[in-house]
Amino acid sequence: MDRGFRRVRRQLINALQTGNYLHATRGSIDIKNLLATGEISARQLIEIVLACRGGDHSCSPHHSVPQIAVHVLKRAGWYIKFYFIEPETWFISVHR
Repeated sequence: MDRGFRRVRRQLINALQTGNYLHATRGSIDIKNLLATGEISARQLIEIVLACRGGDHSCSPHHSVPQIAVHVLKRAGWYIKFYFIEPETWFISVHR
């Protein structure tokens, strides 16, 4: 497991544990962000994130703000897309 992934996973879990996260505004939020709609809890999402390994993680620049790294976790059919703008974690997508 690479050091960068461990840092990202730790930061993501901390945000979920403390409630220090927001949801990016977008269309189809009802099917694209199940955390925002309450269909999955932060605790349930933490369990999915804990199961992720370095190979489940990818990262690319944000489409409109290239300085922001957008992270994607794909594990057990879940797709979790997020980025960090201190002090918050912003979720773009959380869905199967």
